Amino acid sequence: MAISLASLRKVRADQPPRLLIYGPEKMGKTTLAAEFPAPVFLQTERGESGDLVLDSFGTLDTFEAVIEAIASLAQEEHSFQTVVLDSVSALQKLVWDKVCRDSNVKSIELAGGGYGKGYIEADNLWLQVLDGLNYLRNERGMAVVLVGHAIISRFDDPETQSYSRYDIDLHKRAEALLKREVDAILLVKKDVTIKTEGKGERARADGGDTRWIYTEGKPAFTAGNRYNMPAKIIYQKGKGFTALAPFFPQSAVGAVDQPAAEAA
Repeated sequence: MAISLASLRKVRADQPPRLLIYGPEKMGKTTLAAEFPAPVFLQTERGESGDLVLDSFGTLDTFEAVIEAIASLAQEEHSFQTVVLDSVSALQKLVWDKVCRDSNVKSIELAGGGYGKGYIEADNLWLQVLDGLNYLRNERGMAVVLVGHAIISRFDDPETQSYSRYDIDLHKRAEALLKREVDAILLVKKDVTIKTEGKGERARADGGDTRWIYTEGKPAFTAGNRYNMPAKIIYQKGKGFTALAPFFPQSAVGAVDQPAAEAA
């Protein structure tokens, strides 16, 4: 059919969300992911807490196993509504192991003849995973949640002093691929304030037990979203999805019975 103005139609962003949730250890990233509707877990590591009971394929310890698990969700009948990959940081090792096996080398630095070519070859494997997850989203109507670890990296800003920031624990090429793919990058962490005490004004980190979901990036961390979320949303165990759901397309996540949690 020829393309013309008569071909125009209204398009709504009503597909299930694709999220990347990351943060420091023990912040409840897996717990938050488990609150999404009917989740099934692709575990590349064991990150669940003792009180969580997950539908999982078990620990997937090869890249091929991850692809097989995605294929089973694509081909077999099931009632799962969310696929959770926990974690992308651990998946990176499986991707690199696959690249090394294919090149018959022991280090990603040597794969593909060296000079960083191994990381370029790894892109193709990441794209296989993302293509599979997008199929589950587009054809099976599943939300996609990627869980990642945080690292503290140094950023050399040419316009001001260097500073430390939270980043996703991934190689920069893989990080860029995932950032482009997802609809929201959410950082889960506690607020920290710095207090001074004593004559020498010794600095002391102080902060409560309140955990927050940060949705907009700052110099201190990576975050962002396409859903017009507030800059941060309070995270209470058992209420995390309820707090996020009002910002997602409602046709994708269904009705939400409880109001959104307090936002700042």
